Amino acid sequence: MTLANPPATVPVFDTDATDAVPLYLLAPEAVADWLAARPAAQQAWAKAHGFQGDLGQVVVLPGADGRPDAALAGYGSAKARAQGRFHLAAAVGQLPAGTYRLHADLPPEVLEVEAMGWLLANYRFDRYRSQTAPRAGLLVPEGVNAARVQVMVAAECLTRDLINTPASDMGPDELQQAMADLAAQHGASFTAIIGEALLAQNFPMIHAVGRASPRAPRLLDMRWGSTGPALTLVGKGVCFDTGGLDLKPAASMGLMKKDMGGAATVLGLAHMIMALGLPLRLRVLIPAVENAVAGNAFRPQDILTARNGTTVEVNNTDAEGRLVLADALAYGAEDSPDLMVSMATLTGAARVALGPDLAPYFTDDSALAAALEAASPAMADPVWRLPFWTPYEKMIRPTIADLDNAPSGGFAGAITAALFLRDFVGQTRYAHFDIYGWQPTPAPARPKGGVGQGARALLHALPQVLPL
Repeated sequence: MTLANPPATVPVFDTDATDAVPLYLLAPEAVADWLAARPAAQQAWAKAHGFQGDLGQVVVLPGADGRPDAALAGYGSAKARAQGRFHLAAAVGQLPAGTYRLHADLPPEVLEVEAMGWLLANYRFDRYRSQTAPRAGLLVPEGVNAARVQVMVAAECLTRDLINTPASDMGPDELQQAMADLAAQHGASFTAIIGEALLAQNFPMIHAVGRASPRAPRLLDMRWGSTGPALTLVGKGVCFDTGGLDLKPAASMGLMKKDMGGAATVLGLAHMIMALGLPLRLRVLIPAVENAVAGNAFRPQDILTARNGTTVEVNNTDAEGRLVLADALAYGAEDSPDLMVSMATLTGAARVALGPDLAPYFTDDSALAAALEAASPAMADPVWRLPFWTPYEKMIRPTIADLDNAPSGGFAGAITAALFLRDFVGQTRYAHFDIYGWQPTPAPARPKGGVGQGARALLHALPQVLPL
């Protein structure tokens, strides 16, 4: 990849099978029969190490010469597997460096996800320090589409790297460069509307949110493909969020480098779509800003007028993401795409409702919801539908403007934010994802740090909801 801030190494499948060690993935009920067919010394070794096939258990069986003859990884019980995902990845960090050939009695679609998890477990964010721990490599398991898996892994690495990069090196300029590089990689067109040009071209809310920063606000626009249905992705690109004049406390500001997680995730999804050559017309819109504090910052109680003429009363400058998205959504809707999707690290209310691991999405389209419901477990990419609950619209209707960006009361914060965004898409088929974009504690295939959410589920669902 030729991105502005590329992963040092995108994990890929090993190709040299010369010294590959057989790796057997065993559930508890299969351990006894498997060991019964092995030499007595290896049976004794496995038993001495207490190997019972529990999830994440690993034991390396020595050969007569002392070198690894085989390795065993526990697949756990069905109940244990239901508690998480990427079960094979739990073994990766415990295996000695080398190349492994996987033997697993799994359906092809499950095997593909487990192989992807193995590669993702080898992700390292090493831009700022060397991380040279030896890695366990994997040969392509039989029946796995290596090219497709490696595209999905590269996309996730891109998303993680963009989120993990601190705002000192990932402002609107750098996000623009990353998107321009991705466009160049795939032969897509790319334009940017920057600074005062936003006012001249009628993006007033993007300009208002970002004008206090010395790093100029901008709208980034990428287009790819000339035939097929039209898909528009809109990603929130708030590269750092102080909260503006409604300043966040330090504890809430600490992770705000990830407030461009929506932009990072749609760029990862765009990479998958373009690299896999999906037959559609793709457009990606990212309002890229820094919500800073200065004398020219927008203020509480200001009334802003959006691109589509809707007036918005600002009752909290820390609810800025929906403002920049509104202009971008209105702009995207002018093209009447067949489907428009927004992704944003938008509300704390979504985290309170579903936690950090489960990304809520909103749509009025039952076919899209059904496709996502099927795609989510298939791609180990958990999402959950929340409603566009129309009776709550009265909460976002203030007395002196068309919309309120931060209704009082504290109820249904994720829903009212989604309803706010829906106001700007007109009749366009639409879904909104309120993602977290961060893995707070290490888990198989997901080290602590930036993480993509919803992109693989969407990729898997697209053929069911668009005439591809």
